[in-house]
Amino acid sequence: MSDRQRQLHLNAFLMNTGHHEASWRLPESDPHSSTSIAHYANLARIAERGKLDSVFFADSPSLWGTIGRRPSGSLEPTVVLAALAAVTEHIGLIATASTTYNEPYNLARRFASIDHLSGGRAGWNIVTTATLDAARNFNLAELPDHAARYARAEEFLQVAKKLWDSWDDAAILGDKESGLWGDERLVYPAAHEGGHFQVAGALNVPRSPQGHPLLVQAGSSEDGKAFAALHAEAIFTAQQTLEEAQSFYADIKRRAKAAGRDPDGVLVLPGIVPVLGDTEAEARELEAELDRLIVPEYALGNLARQLKLDPSELDLDRELPANLPTEDEIEGAKSRFTLIVDLARREHLTVRQLIGRLGGGRGHRTFSGTAEQVADAIFEWFDDGAADGFNIMPAVLPSGLEAFVDRVVPILQERGRFRTEYTGATLREHYGLPRPENPRRREALESAVKGVLAHAR
Repeated sequence: MSDRQRQLHLNAFLMNTGHHEASWRLPESDPHSSTSIAHYANLARIAERGKLDSVFFADSPSLWGTIGRRPSGSLEPTVVLAALAAVTEHIGLIATASTTYNEPYNLARRFASIDHLSGGRAGWNIVTTATLDAARNFNLAELPDHAARYARAEEFLQVAKKLWDSWDDAAILGDKESGLWGDERLVYPAAHEGGHFQVAGALNVPRSPQGHPLLVQAGSSEDGKAFAALHAEAIFTAQQTLEEAQSFYADIKRRAKAAGRDPDGVLVLPGIVPVLGDTEAEARELEAELDRLIVPEYALGNLARQLKLDPSELDLDRELPANLPTEDEIEGAKSRFTLIVDLARREHLTVRQLIGRLGGGRGHRTFSGTAEQVADAIFEWFDDGAADGFNIMPAVLPSGLEAFVDRVVPILQERGRFRTEYTGATLREHYGLPRPENPRRREALESAVKGVLAHAR
C-alpha cells in the first residue's frame, strides 16, 4: 500500500474527566462524571462526529489507585458499550476485559451480544491484569506470575474463538412454513479440554456480525508482544520518542510476519495526549495549569507503587534513586516500569518533574501545541514508520476531545489522510480488516466427507 493511499486510524480513549490526573479540578469538569452514562454518550457522539474509528474504555477488576487522587470509580465497560450502542450508529466500541479474572464462556457471550446489539462494532482489549489488588478480589493470595497469566490468556482466547465460531453463519433458517428455525448440523460445540479450561459449548448466542469482535492488545512486555504478534489486530502502546516508537513498530511487524500473518493487518496505535491552544503558548499554559493542580503526595505514592519502592525512598527534588529494581524483578506492568525509568534517566528529571510528565498520560506521549502542530506531530510518526494511527487521550474531557475533533481532524482530512465519512458498517471495516472465516464449518464438512467415504467402503 502506498503512502498516498494509507489512511490514519484514530481511537478515542475515554477516561472520566480526562487523562490528566488533575483534570477533575478544572472549573469545567464534573467530578461525578465517571458514573454518568450521559457523559460517555456525549463523548461517543463527539468522537462519531469526527468520524473516528472507535472509542475505548480501560478497566481493572479492583479499585484503581487511591480515591483521594482522582475520580476512581468506574462503570463495568461492557455494560457501557451496550448503552452506547443504542445512541451511536457508526463508531466502534472497545472495552477492556481480563483473561485472568473471567471465564471464556461468559466473556465470549458478552462480546458477541455487544456485537449483535451494535451491528458489528464491538472490540475486546485483551489484558492479563497485573495487580495484586485484583488477585485478592478473586480468592487469590498472590498475583499469578507473568508467564502463567499469559499461558492462561492464550488458552482463554482459543476457547473464546471456538465459542464465537460454534454457530455457522447459515445456522438460522427461520423457515416458518416447515417449522424449522435452525439447522442443528450447523452448530458446533466447543468441546474444549485444556490445561486451564474445560468448556463444552456451544455458545448460546449466534455468530455475530463481525464473526469475532476486533481483538486489541495493550501490553508491550516480551510476552505481550509475542501474544500481540499471534493474535492482536490493533495494538495500543505507550512510546515517548520517535526512535522508540519506530523500534516497537518494526518489531511488531516483524513478529507478525514470522507468525505467518499479514503485518498490515496488525495495526499499531501509540497513545498521544494532545493539549490544544489557539497558540503554542496558550496550549503550554493549559498544560502548566493542569500540572500545578497535581497533588504531589498522592502522585508520589502512585509512582512509588509503580517502581516497587516505599514513598520514603523518593525525594521530590532529586532524581530517581540509583538502585531500582530491574524489569525482570517486576511482576506486573513490566513495559510501563521500563518506560518510566528510561524517561527519568534520559531527561535527568527530578521526581517532581517526572510526576508532572506522567500526570497527563501515565507514560503516554503528551504534546502541547496548536491544531496544526498536533497534526504535524501525528503525521511525523505516521509517515516515519512509527504508527498506523493513534490512541487519542484527551487531557480534559469533553473539551479536549471536542478540540481534537473540531480543529485537528479537519486538517487530517484536508491532507487526504483521514476519512470524511464512514464507508463501512463494522469496526473491522473501519480498520480495513477482514471478517474471520469460520474454520468449524470446514472441519465439519471434512468430517462429514470422511464419514461418507468410510461408509462407502
